[in-house]
Amino acid sequence: MYEQASHAMLNDILREIKPEIGDFRLRHFYTRLGANFYSIHSLFRLLYGDRLDFKAQMVSLVETLALRYMERVPDLRKSDLARERDYNWFLSQKWVGMALYCDRFAGDLKGLRAKLPYLQDLGINMVHIMPILDCPPDHADGGYAVRDYFKVDARYGTTEDVEALGMTLKKRDMLLVLDVVVNHTSNEHEWAQRAQRGEKKYQDYYYVFDDRDMPDTFEETMPEVFPDTAPGNFTWDEAMGKWVMTVFNHYQWDLNYRNPAVLVEMIDIILFWANKGADVLRLDAVAFLWKKIGSTCQNEREAHLLLQLMKDCCQVTAPGVLFIAEAIVAPSEVGKYFGEDAINAKECEIAYNATFMSLLWDGVATKNAVLLNQGIRHLPVKLDRATWLNYVRCHDDIGLGFDDKDVRLAGYDPVQHRHFLLDYFTGKFPGSVARGLPFGENPKTGDARISGSLASLAGLETALASKDPAPIDAAIKTIVMLHSLILSLGGIPLFYYGDAIGTLNNLEYLKDPSKRDDNRWVNRSYFDWSKAELRHQSGTLEQRIFNELKKMITLRKELNAFADFDNRQLLAVDNPHLLVFLRTDMHNVRDRVLVVSNFNTDAQRLPLGTLRPYGLFQKNAMRELCSGACYTVENEAVMIPALACCWLID
Repeated sequence: MYEQASHAMLNDILREIKPEIGDFRLRHFYTRLGANFYSIHSLFRLLYGDRLDFKAQMVSLVETLALRYMERVPDLRKSDLARERDYNWFLSQKWVGMALYCDRFAGDLKGLRAKLPYLQDLGINMVHIMPILDCPPDHADGGYAVRDYFKVDARYGTTEDVEALGMTLKKRDMLLVLDVVVNHTSNEHEWAQRAQRGEKKYQDYYYVFDDRDMPDTFEETMPEVFPDTAPGNFTWDEAMGKWVMTVFNHYQWDLNYRNPAVLVEMIDIILFWANKGADVLRLDAVAFLWKKIGSTCQNEREAHLLLQLMKDCCQVTAPGVLFIAEAIVAPSEVGKYFGEDAINAKECEIAYNATFMSLLWDGVATKNAVLLNQGIRHLPVKLDRATWLNYVRCHDDIGLGFDDKDVRLAGYDPVQHRHFLLDYFTGKFPGSVARGLPFGENPKTGDARISGSLASLAGLETALASKDPAPIDAAIKTIVMLHSLILSLGGIPLFYYGDAIGTLNNLEYLKDPSKRDDNRWVNRSYFDWSKAELRHQSGTLEQRIFNELKKMITLRKELNAFADFDNRQLLAVDNPHLLVFLRTDMHNVRDRVLVVSNFNTDAQRLPLGTLRPYGLFQKNAMRELCSGACYTVENEAVMIPALACCWLID
């Protein structure tokens, strides 16, 4: 968009930037800068327009974008151009992701390259490597306390190893996903250390205060993220002689984005990793980016403006790179991280569908789909050129973050129902087969979240101890059913390493003093390659789980109806145990898949009254894709097996 004030500012900036930038061939860069500059200038002015250094910071920003573009290698620029032409490329049903720890899965980055055949055997073509940047060994928070944003932790390898992995993945038509921790740094980061030594410039990179007046004012409305292990939101730093904001852990200092220099630094970091071959960047803890007295300091409007700025700047230098918003927030808030008041995504193209994940686990515990149906109906509508990341388990805990209104509409009391779910998944509820652990317990409220591996939460650990084939079979069916739903709902399915071979809880973390107070490590096991080999042995549980998931992934990639173009219809049926939705190919409406999932441990009737108007079961039979079985109509209903998710076609 042309606008005189921003255009005049851009002309001034281009006259002031470093001479070597003007000597470089930057045709595509200038085209994109011109197209995006009105937005960049407007957002920057909204956030920082009252500062005396506004123009100097704008010059610094544009120089950063240009210098990183100059570093971008020809293959990546070629990829940018291709993705600009095929801008919906990531909405295809062909993408299936897996999140993994490099060291726990394969030792290091070189080892990961060697293990890619395992991922391709399963059908994975998007690899999310959990944080690999340099962190203090004893205060790493699983890689989220970064000491050096430009250095790979030596345990994993080098920056060159990342580039080599990226090139290998591209040759295999696979995507590389990397983390950028945007909300905070380690207290051992150079910026923090210089702040500790009294440098005012770097103290302004953080929220630091001489006394408790301002921290106490913030604390009046700020919740505690880790009330049991890291109570409060501020830490006294003896070396600096000041209080510093530490929302997550005492060794993680929150960055102050009221300072535009911090934003420019972070955009530089984002583009650095884009230039190392990342196709997708996961931006961590984005809900916390802007702190405001009198608020929860989460989901502030300014946090969204910052993300829009990061996106616009990335589109200038590396437009082929996507953003994932790691915003595990209320259902009413999560959709905003695509961008409000927009048609296309203008912040992050991908967001975690944490609500769907927690609703799936509700279905497992209650053995019905009442709240699941209610919650899906009220999921935020995604924008065009945006998609959900659907997952069953990840490295983190399970928060029960569904909407209280939906819980009430499902017939439950929100407080009592969450306590039931907590008791169920920690094995305290009578008859529960789950073996999870309470995480982040708040003694003031009784609230907690849940840690545990998928297999242990689904009952496999309990079933194996009993040596009874029936509960083992039920646990495997539960694991397969949950994955079937993330593969078919609409979005990018994200698997978690170990789940395809039934990895159980692992208590080895208790031996490590730096980890034993964080029970999320129970579901961050070292990958057992001997178990993985059992996937080739007929009859093993590893083979049963792996083969079923592999088959579904293969089928998903062949079904255009599973591409994500707002082509899902949730169907109401007269059976509370069933989730039923229809996926339709936008280019061929006759190509459609009816997805029916039964969360109950008994077979359930699927009444056809609601389905007939959609032309379903017109021939009184449909074929199930995964098993090949024919589902026939009797007495105007079809029987859906226990703990099954069926993909039915005419």
